Parts: sequence; structure tokens; C-alpha cells
Amino acid sequence: LPVLVKAQYGYGDPNPVASSSSAAAPSASTSSSSGVNVDVAPGGQLTFNPANFNASNGTVVTFTFPSAGPHSVTQSTFANPCTYLAAAGSSPGGFDSGLQESKQFSIKITNDQEPIWFYCKAAIHCGLGMVGSINAPSSGNTGAAFLAAAKAIGSNEKTVSDNGPVTGGVNAVATTTPSASSSSSGSKASSTSKSDAGRIVANSIFALLAAAFGITLA
Repeated sequence: LPVLVKAQYGYGDPNPVASSSSAAAPSASTSSSSGVNVDVAPGGQLTFNPANFNASNGTVVTFTFPSAGPHSVTQSTFANPCTYLAAAGSSPGGFDSGLQESKQFSIKITNDQEPIWFYCKAAIHCGLGMVGSINAPSSGNTGAAFLAAAKAIGSNEKTVSDNGPVTGGVNAVATTTPSASSSSSGSKASSTSKSDAGRIVANSIFALLAAAFGITLA
């Protein structure tokens, strides 16, 4: 049935493998010793690039959103990968960029001894594997295990309303809301936005069809 759906409607893999050319030319700036730059949905894929990495205290991690979207960078927990980390008692809530296009959102690492988990809260994106981690352990609750937990939720992911950006965070903090992305302007951005948007729409429609027919997304 998955093959039939793909053939009949022309929808490909929700997470296609990036070509070597697209991987070599990310929209985010090159990372430096004091900062890490992450592409959100590069080439229309429902992923972060890089999705799992280490960053020491004081490192600024900047997420660059494409013009096609929207997407978010929303903090969660390993136990609930597709659920926002809400404040509880004296414990603060997580950071949340809100759903964005053509913006940049930055967080600063404040505790590199604990992992930071995040996901995209656009409908079904987390269940399709659009998650990431910072300073995840190398065994046990690893980045790969977090990805598997998100995919296990699949189309059962709850759709939530977007209430806009949330600053603060746990083990990393956002001190400002998203700002305009310099990489979103220019001929390259305008020429790729339509194709990226098409991939994202196709991926989302395929996910809905998969849910309707009871298809398990690997």
C-alpha cells in the first residue's frame, strides 16, 4: 500500500536523502568555535542539520529557517519528544521559536552537562522525525533513541496551536525572539523556496494519507 500511494499520488519519502550538492551548500553560516549554526528543513527535508551535536557552555546555537515552511525549534524532553517542555512549579519552561519562516533563532548553552532535546511542532513533523538534540549521551538516551521515540509517535502526534515565541529555556536559553534571516534574501533563496515548499507539502500530505490508510512510517 505505501508503494501504491507513492505511485498514484507522486509523493516521495518524507525524509529524502540529501544529495551531495545540497549537503555542501547549507543556508546557515559555517559554524565557529563560539557558535553552531543549524539548518532547519534543509532542501525541504523534515530534519535539522546537524540534528545531534555537542556544544559547551557559552556556545550560541543559531537555527536558520527557510522561506518555505513554517517550522519551529521547540524544547521538549526525552520522555515526551513531541510535547513542549512546559513550566512546572519552580521549574522553568523550555524555549520555543514559534512557527517561523525566513528567520533566525538563537539559544545559548548554559549547562553542557545535561542534554537538550528539541523538535518542530508543525503538524506531524515531529512524528516524521524532525527532532534534534544537543549534548545527548553516547549510550542510553541517545540522539538516535530520541529520534526513534519521535517516529514511534508518528501520525498520533497531537496538533497544537502556535502561541508565538517563548524565551528562556532549560540548560540553554533564548534571550530574544526570532529575527530576520540574512540568508533568506537573494536569488538562491527565491529559486529554492518553491521547490522546498513543494517537498514540504508533499511530505505532509503523504503523512496524512499514511495515517488514513494505517501505514507505519519507518
